[in-house]
Amino acid sequence: MTKTVSTSKKPRKQHSPEFRSEALKLAERIGVTAAARELSLYESQRYNWRSKQQNQQTSSERELEMSTEIARLKRQLAERDEELAILPKGRDILREAPEMKYVFIEKHQAEFSIKAMCRVLRVARSGWYTWCQRRTRISTRQQFRQHCDSVVLAAFTRSKQRYGAPRLTDELRAQGYPFNVKTVAASLRRQGLRAKASRKFSPVSYRAHGLPVSENLLEQDFYASGPNQKWAGDITYLRTDEGWLYLAVVIDLWSRAVIGWSMSPRMTAQLACDALQMALWRRKRPRNVIVHTDRGGQYCSADYQAQLKRHNLRGSMSAKGCCYDNACVESFFHSLKVECIHGEHFISREIMRATVFNYIECDYNRWRRHSWCG
Repeated sequence: MTKTVSTSKKPRKQHSPEFRSEALKLAERIGVTAAARELSLYESQRYNWRSKQQNQQTSSERELEMSTEIARLKRQLAERDEELAILPKGRDILREAPEMKYVFIEKHQAEFSIKAMCRVLRVARSGWYTWCQRRTRISTRQQFRQHCDSVVLAAFTRSKQRYGAPRLTDELRAQGYPFNVKTVAASLRRQGLRAKASRKFSPVSYRAHGLPVSENLLEQDFYASGPNQKWAGDITYLRTDEGWLYLAVVIDLWSRAVIGWSMSPRMTAQLACDALQMALWRRKRPRNVIVHTDRGGQYCSADYQAQLKRHNLRGSMSAKGCCYDNACVESFFHSLKVECIHGEHFISREIMRATVFNYIECDYNRWRRHSWCG
């Protein structure tokens, strides 16, 4: 029985372009025969691949040269178009001095390229740049003023437009800037910056209440050698579209910090008691502290006086109608209204409450400079 021999050819192996490229590199390094043996290839395959690669490279080079030439011609065409656009606007100064041409270039540099304008007007680009440097060169004094203005503006912004020249000077000196008050004031004037100013003072009349009042133990002596020796309190009015919001505060005269506060839509004895209670909580209920207030009915009330006695606090009250006896608290209210409230519009008590809280707890007690404390 005869054996049938298959005459069909083996299917040719398929190789990726990346494989072919690496095989050609290997053949260049170790030789065609060795590479064909290593990769189980026919030498003819390698020659075919190299021929195709060379043809592709030649075609790619021709395409690259053509693309480069097209790009060059397009660039030349764009330059000619730009020159034609410059000529109608600059023809009147073609015979003028270079300085006039430089002014023209400065005026139209957002519209045309510097290179094209210099070429059309027949001036050197180096001359243009020298002219620009000469114009932008400033004196040492001008440099100092610019530096001073930027530093003062940053400090003024951080203070939320509350600090004038004296406090800004102290703030900047603490940061290491050796500016004096006149320098800072001049910088504020140059930049048109003004700190928030106070409004005209309108005196408030108090109703007679017939309640007992305490002796004035403070006698306008606002100095304290340590904390929890002398406290002072008062109540003020804050206007909103919904009506008045009343703020009661307690201030430690040693640090000028607001250690107790309370806000309410009604001015009652409880408002004063709540502010005092906050101060007691914060200061761990100290004893024998002088607590100075005015003669308002809230501070003369039985509830407030009982709270003083319960915590062994010494009540003190200003003379009748003498706002100077409680000047330290009046000063705080002035700062609050000038720096935080005047010039603003408050449509609700809740917005006013949030604003006052932020001023007391985030600004006044934490970083605001107090002239009394230095």
